[in-house]
Amino acid sequence: MKKYSFFVLCFLLAFTANTNAQTAKIEAAVSRFKNKLDSASYAMGVSIAQDLKSRSIKELNYTVMVEAMKEVLGGASPALDMRQCQEAILSYFSQEKKKANEPLKAAALRFMEENKKRKGVFVTPSGLQYEILRATTAPKPKETEQVMVHYKGTLIDGKPFDSSYDRNEPAKFQLNQVIKGWTEGVQLMTVGSKYRFYIPHELAYGENGAGADIPPFSVLIFEIELLKIGQ
Repeated sequence: MKKYSFFVLCFLLAFTANTNAQTAKIEAAVSRFKNKLDSASYAMGVSIAQDLKSRSIKELNYTVMVEAMKEVLGGASPALDMRQCQEAILSYFSQEKKKANEPLKAAALRFMEENKKRKGVFVTPSGLQYEILRATTAPKPKETEQVMVHYKGTLIDGKPFDSSYDRNEPAKFQLNQVIKGWTEGVQLMTVGSKYRFYIPHELAYGENGAGADIPPFSVLIFEIELLKIGQ
């Protein structure tokens, strides 16, 4: 019984200490504000900051921001109208996005420059790079024809983003209805052949990428088997 009572006592002491600490913390926070207006103003600041943070905004001129808020709330005409405000915000986001994507663009360019030096890698005038993994003597598809292929796609870090092999179902599509790198590359292939393509962003999904799996400026690496031409 004494042992049990000792543990109960320890628990009660720890609980009381934690409760006291939380109470002191709340009281300290409340003591920062003189009245409900102060606490509400602070809460609104937290809400606005959380929203800005969720949009990846890390730097602001707070003096100018507060000045603008005072002008609008005080009934004064702001220095920028709504159209100018929208343009300023879009311009800022565009600039920040460009800065954030520079490392991705540099990494992609660096990869393509090094890759084209490897033995067995061919480069077309458009910048498409490819390797022939299996060659055949058979017909090649035209841009307007339908093809059936098996393929898998990865990024330069090896991360897969799509695979017909995983679905256990070949893909069928008209060759001029896919990304430029595929339209150009698959026309180089013969039925039964297998190629590996290194597609720069200009021939893929560009500066914006595609969804969550393909970042901006991504080089796409595809292994493709051409199974069939036509219906």
